[in-house]
Amino acid sequence: MPAPITDEQNRLDREALLDAAERLFYERGIQAVGMDEIRAASGLPLKRIYRFFAAKEDLVVAVLKRRDQRWRGNLAAHVEQVPDPRERVLAIFDWLAEWFAEPGFRGCAWINAYGELGSSSEAVLAEVRSHKQEFHEQIAVWVHATGLSVAEPVFLLAEGAIVTAGISGDPAPARQARAAVAMLLGTP
Repeated sequence: MPAPITDEQNRLDREALLDAAERLFYERGIQAVGMDEIRAASGLPLKRIYRFFAAKEDLVVAVLKRRDQRWRGNLAAHVEQVPDPRERVLAIFDWLAEWFAEPGFRGCAWINAYGELGSSSEAVLAEVRSHKQEFHEQIAVWVHATGLSVAEPVFLLAEGAIVTAGISGDPAPARQARAAVAMLLGTP
């Protein structure tokens, strides 16, 4: 009889599964990736995968939730090291420019998921909306610290830059959006 699987092994296997699924979904799209490909990439048998996530939709939601925490955490770590409130808001776009220039950048994982599943999966739609709301609130906090009421245009410029860079494959929209935000903030 095989040894029981430890909590630590469960954690490691779940992380390996999420890593593999996230990479494949982001590189190729959710619908283009079958569970057999996820099995092969994660090294886990399908039976074990389905013990973690009863359906592919559950796996997609878990990938998006985990990516949200990491993505917004990395953004916050970059932005919050800047002491000046107006420069902090501009740092959002510096971070976006670095992200857009990364090899394999394919735009916003949440917009991509929405495009594929937003009309057919309430769970995915809810996760996409949650991410966008949290990102909006994160930006609003940083903008509020400037004393200006420009959170909505800053958010829309960030979102527009993300979508445009994802489609064009060019990181320039971050620089262009940054320049527009600098004008909104009255920053030279």
